[in-house]
Amino acid sequence: MRVEHWTGAQVHDRADDLAALLTDTVAAGASVGFLAPLGHAEAVAWWRERAAATAAGRLAVWAALDAADRVTGTVGLVFPDKPNSGHRAELVKLMVHRSARGRGLGRLLLTTAEQAAAAAGRTLLHLDTETGSPAERLYRSAGWTVAGTIPDYAASPAGELRPTTLYYKRLGG
Repeated sequence: MRVEHWTGAQVHDRADDLAALLTDTVAAGASVGFLAPLGHAEAVAWWRERAAATAAGRLAVWAALDAADRVTGTVGLVFPDKPNSGHRAELVKLMVHRSARGRGLGRLLLTTAEQAAAAAGRTLLHLDTETGSPAERLYRSAGWTVAGTIPDYAASPAGELRPTTLYYKRLGG
């Protein structure tokens, strides 16, 4: 398993593979911003839109690839464009394909994004995740701090309103 930092061109060119991961993640019930069923064409279009943000430097994307070069996970960092927020980034779309779960890939992707953010001079990361989701165990065990919970924040893939928990992590001390 290897993790690569992808350019906008790579995100665009591998949108089909990234879409397969996204549709699998939604089908598994993860609340990553989409309702089920998520069509492959819709997922491809969503990733192609992310390619432009990646090329512009507003988004960084890492992809995990197996020995057959299949995309098995992703994580991203969104960089704010406001002058007073150059010290932080938002962790987004940490996804691991169902076939690759339980092997530490989520932690590897999280650590990769945290280290890259610190290397880029970011001192604060934040994220939101569905309250009670398996992802919460990962974030808590990796030293992320709960900032609060918002009720009825987003619909689950099944369409049920669910709370989200906000997390943050200070980097570099």
